[in-house]
Amino acid sequence: MALMITDECINCDVCEPECPNGAISQGDEIYVINPSLCTECVGHYNEPQCVEVCPVDCIPHDPEHVESKEELQAKYEKLQAE
Repeated sequence: MALMITDECINCDVCEPECPNGAISQGDEIYVINPSLCTECVGHYNEPQCVEVCPVDCIPHDPEHVESKEELQAKYEKLQAE
C-alpha cells in the first residue's frame, strides 16, 4: 500500500529528502506522494522514512493504492532497474 500525505501537513520540508525513491514532492498546498514511486521504503529500510521523521503524523496508508509487501518489493526492484 502506498502512503499519502494528509492536509494536516505543515510543509516542514523534512519528509522529501528522506524518500529514497523520490516519491515525495511539493504539491500546490502541501507535499504529495506519487503512489507509483512509493514502496513504503521496502527494499531500502524496515520502516517508511517519511513516517519516521514527520512531526505531525500526517502520512497514513493510502486506501486507494493497496499493495502487499511482495508487490512493494516488486515495485522497488522495477524502480531500481530503471
